[in-house]
Amino acid sequence: MSSNADVIGAAPVRSASRAESASLHRKIDWTGAFWVASGVPALVLFSIGAIAATVGKPSWMVWALSIGFGFIQAFTYAEIAGLFPHKSGGASVYGAVAWVRYSKIIAPVSVWCNWFAWSPVLAIGSGLAAGYILGALFPADAAINTWQLTLVDLSFIKSGLELRINATFLVGVVLLLAVFGIQHGGILRSARTTMVLGVTALIPLMLIALVPLLSGDMPSTHFSPMVPIAYENGLVVDGSWNMAGVTLMAGGLFIAAWSTYGFETAVCYTREFKDPKKDTFKAIFYSGLLCIVVFTLVPLAFQGHLGLGEVMTPPVVEADGTVSTPAVYSGMLAPEVYSGMGVANVMSHMVGGGEVVANVLVVMLVLAVLLSIMTSMAGSSRTLYQASVDGWLPRYLSHVNEHGAPTRAMWTDLGFNLILLLMSDYVFVLACSNVGYIMFNFLNLNSGWIHRIDRPDWERPFKAPKIILGIGVVLGFVNLALMGLGADIYGAGTLTAGLVFASLIIPVFLYRHYVQDKGKFPDAMLEDMHLNDQLAEGGKRAGILPYVTLAAGVAVVIIAHNMAVY
Repeated sequence: MSSNADVIGAAPVRSASRAESASLHRKIDWTGAFWVASGVPALVLFSIGAIAATVGKPSWMVWALSIGFGFIQAFTYAEIAGLFPHKSGGASVYGAVAWVRYSKIIAPVSVWCNWFAWSPVLAIGSGLAAGYILGALFPADAAINTWQLTLVDLSFIKSGLELRINATFLVGVVLLLAVFGIQHGGILRSARTTMVLGVTALIPLMLIALVPLLSGDMPSTHFSPMVPIAYENGLVVDGSWNMAGVTLMAGGLFIAAWSTYGFETAVCYTREFKDPKKDTFKAIFYSGLLCIVVFTLVPLAFQGHLGLGEVMTPPVVEADGTVSTPAVYSGMLAPEVYSGMGVANVMSHMVGGGEVVANVLVVMLVLAVLLSIMTSMAGSSRTLYQASVDGWLPRYLSHVNEHGAPTRAMWTDLGFNLILLLMSDYVFVLACSNVGYIMFNFLNLNSGWIHRIDRPDWERPFKAPKIILGIGVVLGFVNLALMGLGADIYGAGTLTAGLVFASLIIPVFLYRHYVQDKGKFPDAMLEDMHLNDQLAEGGKRAGILPYVTLAAGVAVVIIAHNMAVY
């Protein structure tokens, strides 16, 4: 817990002059942030296969529900972003200011969880884009697609997990370095590049969404009966809405949140808006509308085109009735669809037109994934930068270059993701990082009402309706329940691994705060935390409520996890 003595100083009035003396440059309006965030719709490519193969026929409904949740939550993020027009780094940074008065540890956990949820987009995206390229150029059984050098066996974390070098890794490194070079030129160049990529990338996604719907290539058998899948003697059968089915649905909603909630990154650039009071809400609102269209229509068309698929290789059943090898399916249940590597190939054939058109669409889907990588690198690096400025992370991350780009944070992002790119299972990486993302969302959805109580008189360019703020709080608990129920569907150690990684911020923060800063926050952070020196409890108007909220959140995860049936 934090004491009043080391968080409250003689805090000056918040001023524009302080903001303008910061290092990031005010060069974009809301349309610039919209185009930078336009990489979020491409995140549907990352987990559409995993969700379809996990849930089955209700998978389109998973996406529709999830983007609905994300859109409601965005209104809370738009409000808290407007409180801090001088800050960069996104919703976690704005939410951390709400929590820091109640716990010095919880606040940096929120920022850290947001970063390690967003950052793996670089590794997963570059790996998928590399897989798309290699799959388009070479047959699946070609030597370039099959060679591999194993570095470290990680089967103690998850069966079959390892660090390896292969062609996917090498091509992915080249793609990451190319994106880094663009980002190095600052936010304005990034916004301009993403606008070009955005237009190019959204074309195939919209074609994929609309052509099957308009052509009627949507057999009703691909959607009914609307029940989760189940397994019987190694074969897929229609399940039921029992606890096992609910667990699968929760797992689908859990993993979809990593993509559908992602447009909150539009508020990462508040410090770089020309007019943050007007631009912040517009950026996240219009980004959300775009995501509603893509995340609803693309999964619907994808499922309508593929269906669950047919048995390609029958299961191997032992004499005692145990299944040693499950059946291999085509369609949504195909292994290459689950891993994501075959999604581009499937989608490229959904619109028809032959191999030439298919190859052109693959190229455009690669650009779509590159766009999502740019979105992630821009947002996650600024989260590291602002966390350093605010006193959460080591000081070296607060450096920017002459273009206003946080290059040291970007190099840190790059190094972290080169390690993740070595991972053999991208779905597991995604699921682990999403544990942090759900924690971040819970803390930040609750920061909205904490800010309302503690900062009632601060200017709010956008103020969310109370009912929307309240629904956001409820969704924060719903998200925790989905995580407790469904995280371990993607590997028995997923929830534990995600929680362990979330805790790694604690020694990092303790080093920065107590070793580098001698127990005091930077002056700028003290100013943001300042309420009124004469107020009882140093401005902790919310009293015990934040602690009750945290305890309730922990209880929800534990209860949900114990209820899950795998």
